[in-house]
Amino acid sequence: MAILGIESLIYGVDDMETCTRFWNDFGLTPITRSARESVFEVATGSRLVVRARADCGVADWFDGNGVKLVIWGVDTRENLEELVANVKCDREVRRDPDGTAYAVANDGIPFGLRVWNKRPVVSAPDEVNAPGNIKRLNQHRKWRLRALPKTLSHVVFYSKDYVASYEFYRDRLGFRLSDHSEGLGAFARADGTHEHHSIFWLSADVPFASGKASFMHAAFGLEDIDEVMLGANIMAQRGWLGEEGHKLGGLSRHRISSAIYYYVHNPNGGEAEYTCDTDYLDDNWIPRVWNWKFGAVLWAHDRLAMFGPIEAGWEVRLDPEGRSLDPFRVIGSETGKSNVHIKDLTVESQNLV
Repeated sequence: MAILGIESLIYGVDDMETCTRFWNDFGLTPITRSARESVFEVATGSRLVVRARADCGVADWFDGNGVKLVIWGVDTRENLEELVANVKCDREVRRDPDGTAYAVANDGIPFGLRVWNKRPVVSAPDEVNAPGNIKRLNQHRKWRLRALPKTLSHVVFYSKDYVASYEFYRDRLGFRLSDHSEGLGAFARADGTHEHHSIFWLSADVPFASGKASFMHAAFGLEDIDEVMLGANIMAQRGWLGEEGHKLGGLSRHRISSAIYYYVHNPNGGEAEYTCDTDYLDDNWIPRVWNWKFGAVLWAHDRLAMFGPIEAGWEVRLDPEGRSLDPFRVIGSETGKSNVHIKDLTVESQNLV
């Protein structure tokens, strides 16, 4: 075990007051507030830091608001030094006095590594009743007041070459491939956590992306579907959803990862995702390859047309060696180039080698 998950996310924003208020309403626990930054945390101790883009302390590597830096939490000082040695063999690594290390991956996306005393969390979701399978007798479900995220479970970036992005994290940081949404992106899990994925790299060629490396969203783990929907209702009541917030499919469940989710359009950049009931994995898991339309959504209360008919595209296969990624690697030469072009989210592979 080495990397335990996300220790911190650093957001660079244009409006500190509005962006700070968003996270208060979202349910994060405020820790400190100053003219320079607002700091929040979740139950595990993962932190979310909001800073002005002009005073972020991190390279402004994409246009607009969003996560400018993810810092991964490492279990021991010894493991941190081993990871730093892996990274610095061919690139500069900057260190803080506390030992935090900073570098830039091959895809141009910066990251950090820091020793982290991750706090354990305990959840007590209500049992689920079903006909002929009574789990809750003479007992109603919890009455909640608001959503209170327990985990900062994953981050999603757009990448010009999601295979190369994954391979850097695999080879230098020990991440495991979880699943491959074929032609669309790769899911990977830090070796010290069991959540389905800690990071997802999504092709920057999708129509709603800029075509460049950038930030998409961060996800926050809740206890159950009731808490997810309560959080969404509170955010709507406080004016955060608006027109943009209702374009994202509403309450849904992925087939890949099995997670229930609700995206909230975020003034801090991208979306903030409430999520629960994800798959948990260990090293016995065998990665799968998914038709992206089939894998993206099992159901949604406002199903987007781009996902097609519910019964279409049942294409899932095992991929223990990760070989399905090979055709989607960007080779970089003019004769052997292997780009994936996505038009209207239909994958077209050209000149594959």
